[in-house]
Amino acid sequence: MSSPLMDNAGLVALAEAHWFDAAESMMRQRVLAGDTDPAVALAHEFAAIGHRVISLDAEDFLELAKQAKGRSWSERLSKCCFPVEPRARERGALGSLVPLYELMLEVVQLRAERHEPQALVVTAHLIAEYLCQLAWEPRLGHGGDPLKLPRDVGQRWGTDDPDCPHSSAMRATARRAVNAGKGDLTGYTNYLDKFHSRLGDTLAVCGMNHETIDAGQRPDVGPTCPNPCRWAVAGSLDERRDLDARLRLALIYVESPLVALRHHAPVGHFFGVPSISEISDGWIATWKKLTTPWNDGSNPLLIALDEERYTIPADEALPGLSLLVSVIGKRQIGPGRLLHDIADDIVTVLGHAR
Repeated sequence: MSSPLMDNAGLVALAEAHWFDAAESMMRQRVLAGDTDPAVALAHEFAAIGHRVISLDAEDFLELAKQAKGRSWSERLSKCCFPVEPRARERGALGSLVPLYELMLEVVQLRAERHEPQALVVTAHLIAEYLCQLAWEPRLGHGGDPLKLPRDVGQRWGTDDPDCPHSSAMRATARRAVNAGKGDLTGYTNYLDKFHSRLGDTLAVCGMNHETIDAGQRPDVGPTCPNPCRWAVAGSLDERRDLDARLRLALIYVESPLVALRHHAPVGHFFGVPSISEISDGWIATWKKLTTPWNDGSNPLLIALDEERYTIPADEALPGLSLLVSVIGKRQIGPGRLLHDIADDIVTVLGHAR
């Protein structure tokens, strides 16, 4: 016996709670059952987009934005994409990571409200993957765009020079990063799939160099460069020390107990999905590491807290996460409203349904 079709009031409730997947499924059933109401068809289209956006299916964001052209949120969605072609006009997250981080922070909040611990941990891990690139963005003026990066780096970058402390994987990433925008689609796609998420770690080594910070002043968070290239030490000492501090803070998060939960979930055989309490404990332990004072008194997160430099969202699921991202990105970055606006449009459209 087939289940009864959900009425418009039920669909509105699903949309208001941001259950895009359920709303999409319920409306699909109505369409397949013969519902020809154009409002239901359009709401179904928006729910399908919302489902893919909350799943952070970023390689398709530009196509989804084109599909929703004219909506108040379509341009914001396009800014979150990773362009599928090497020289696409819209650079999305390669041009700036800020819109994507606003979306990820919004997803963290919604996943927490929906009590989806596995998805929450996955999103927290994705936040870690590009944090070092976010730290470099104020200096570079972009989010690690392979079309622009060749003008910003040079000398030993991507070479086999023994004076460069990059690992073999980092050297490969460095070479790919400055060539991906010049080559064919296959090479560019391979770069995005396998190398781009490593670019931040590669750049971090260059930003944490021995001409900027002396040993013992700040936490040891990974490899540093004893022989920095000229491009890596451009700018004033204060600017370089600021970048170094934000990179170290990013790497503390990358190696944090919260992000470590992702490496244990899921492992299959019905085990490994973290509980809400485990996530809470992981974040408390992470926050303790992030707010530990540094020997030179330069922990930028503590400074931002003391100076109340950034606005902290109320009732944040992981209190302080937006502040951390803002400090690392050196600008106010909080949960966006992209998914909320998609949900609002679904509700509005369903208000015209029969």
